[in-house]
Amino acid sequence: MRTLAHISDLHFGRIDPRVVEGLLADLMAHRPDLVIISGDLVQRARRSMFREARAFLERLPFPYLVVPGNHDIPVFNVVRRFLLDPFRYYKRYISRDLSPLHVDSEIAVLGLNTARSVILDFSHGRINRAQIARIREVFDDLPPHVFKIVFTHHPFLPPPDAPWTRLVDRHKLALPALEACGVDLLLAGHLHRAYSGELATFHTQVARSILVAQASTATSTRLRNEANAYNIITVAMPELTLEVRSWTGEAFGRGPLSTYRKDGHRWLLQERDIGEFAPTDTTA
Repeated sequence: MRTLAHISDLHFGRIDPRVVEGLLADLMAHRPDLVIISGDLVQRARRSMFREARAFLERLPFPYLVVPGNHDIPVFNVVRRFLLDPFRYYKRYISRDLSPLHVDSEIAVLGLNTARSVILDFSHGRINRAQIARIREVFDDLPPHVFKIVFTHHPFLPPPDAPWTRLVDRHKLALPALEACGVDLLLAGHLHRAYSGELATFHTQVARSILVAQASTATSTRLRNEANAYNIITVAMPELTLEVRSWTGEAFGRGPLSTYRKDGHRWLLQERDIGEFAPTDTTA
């Protein structure tokens, strides 16, 4: 069994300090085997904000993997954005590895950087052919019992109430590789929305079942009609439990909980409980 914490969209530079402390306390209570951070560590890619994010990471007493998001690229500094390395501060303060990997006897977790500084609207992300090749390289030869996870900043699945939401560019090129090498779970953020589902409910061309879990913003004040939240994921094959931990105004409490069971190549929803604290905006 493995317990994973999936946090996203921290946005240091525009955070609620009480929520940051509450998040650290809740992580200590759950003691995850691995923390997965799916981008947007800072609000404006400034040195001071990356230093704050670095200080937060140094307080985590657990292993973690992290990828950048579009907010981790400079917006107004066009020289850094186009002519120099747009990830310079990210690499200095957060990680030089833009495609981190963790593999053990039960799980394999691969991060892919979908943030792009050169596309017209750089708030949207993209996956490229080299990254698709890396998916195959990492997962193809792993034993079939290993649970396989890919995490990005930009989503592969839209919210159930907003099917028109723009997804990571070139996702259709990546779907056959994800399916062929047996990826079980996709994690992302960006939308500041907490939801989960099965990829084939939207991408009908995918025959093999792949679960998706989106994380809300963990600590930012940039809420979108939801409270701050993060995910606790328990992998105990053939079952996976996804618990949304939602900010109540005083601490993080149990929000919606979903249990999935794998039957052959299909993930089937077994139970869904809305929990004590649904991820609605508690600041209203």
